[in-house]
Amino acid sequence: MKRAILLLCTLGLIGGGLIMASASPTVVEDLDIERYMGRWYAIASIPTTFERQCVQGTTADYRLLENGRVEVTNTCYDAEGVPDVAVGRAWIPDSDEPTKLKVSFVRFLGFWLFPGAYWVIDLAEDYSYAVVGHPTYRYGWILSRTPTLPAETLLGITERLEAQGYDFKAFRMIDQSIHEAEAEEACPEGG
Repeated sequence: MKRAILLLCTLGLIGGGLIMASASPTVVEDLDIERYMGRWYAIASIPTTFERQCVQGTTADYRLLENGRVEVTNTCYDAEGVPDVAVGRAWIPDSDEPTKLKVSFVRFLGFWLFPGAYWVIDLAEDYSYAVVGHPTYRYGWILSRTPTLPAETLLGITERLEAQGYDFKAFRMIDQSIHEAEAEEACPEGG
């Protein structure tokens, strides 16, 4: 009897661990894909292997194509200031879940291969920032329409990420000073 109870408790702990491990972030309810288009600055990320050489100025530019897919142009700069550009495609595989996109940067014979999950898990009502997650928590991005976010906005995003199960310590802040200088040149003070 004790052995059976011990076995059930052990299975319950293992099963509970598996259930916890299989939890995924919650996505936002809706996404207006047209409002989402344009330039986004990466404020922080859990980088993919392709982004590890990026040290500053990471941006994502989204353009809606006639077929409903999205052209994605990711740009970042390495330690020497050399830009690295990757062009891919994103799409919504299930119209019932418009905030769970797929994105691929590998094209072969006209097909976009090896798509990754791109889940919108936090989004400002005015689309001034967005947070993109992954169902396994392996990746994440905090995006903004501007090169910086107010400290209180970033703190709120961080708290919501932690509530979703992310460890914010895994995120790397991204230096956007290259773009801050461009913004200052485009809009001189008092002008």
